Amino acid sequence: MRSSLSGVVFLLYMSALASGQNSASFGPTGGNSAVLSPDTRDTNTAPATPDNTISTLIAPVTLPRMAADFALQTYERRSQLQAAQLAAYSATTVIHAELPGTSQQGEYELRRHYAAPRTLEFKPLHFTGDGFVKNNVITRLLQSEVDHLQKDDSSETAITPANYKFSFKGTVELNDRLVHVYQTKPRKKRVGLFKGRIFLDAYTGALVRAEGSVVKSPSFFVKKIEFMQDYVDYGMFTFSAHMHSDARTRVLGRVIVDIYQRDYQPVSAATQTAHLGAH
Repeated sequence: MRSSLSGVVFLLYMSALASGQNSASFGPTGGNSAVLSPDTRDTNTAPATPDNTISTLIAPVTLPRMAADFALQTYERRSQLQAAQLAAYSATTVIHAELPGTSQQGEYELRRHYAAPRTLEFKPLHFTGDGFVKNNVITRLLQSEVDHLQKDDSSETAITPANYKFSFKGTVELNDRLVHVYQTKPRKKRVGLFKGRIFLDAYTGALVRAEGSVVKSPSFFVKKIEFMQDYVDYGMFTFSAHMHSDARTRVLGRVIVDIYQRDYQPVSAATQTAHLGAH
């Protein structure tokens, strides 16, 4: 799975919210689809722990700083490893959506569960705000994310040399991390690709941030989309922590969406195989 490293998957489903005027339903549709069960707060969620974490009293290892080219190569290897090794994960998702033109907003907290290769389910925990925003913005975003996972090839939108040309622009500090900055230029004008920058950890090659603007609108209803997405590491995996997007649409006007994700519980393919073997 490449969703955590694909950068702007949401660009592919912004058209769904941009054209939303009628109340949308969201629930089980059969097969590997999204599941939205009745609202209930999950109070038994275990605290997140990185997969295969060993708690020992070992002095931290100081990693050498990578050259810019090597950091980019390491990032690509990490991306390939995650695509091959991530079997499943659970996380808490909080989506805040706002329509500045009408002063409407809403916030939806859900528990998400992904299982490779194409299963994504959501369990609602809590919603506050305007019902129109819930039904015509947030719910449509969730359903479209599931549709994208089922139907599209994530490799075509992944932040990799196959889709982008990278140009090193320097090394800076970002949130107390030393990062290499690269300008990204898509090799094709394809929906889901962006023009902007990525930030890679100078010591691990992990993706820290991606930002920019979409190079091709996913729909007639979307005129412009700008975004910034921050990432977090859980063990050997990298996931989205926060995505901020600002879209200009022809129907709803300006749409601002913030997606926060926390409490990741990843499961590697090796762990899953060992668990199944024990049974």
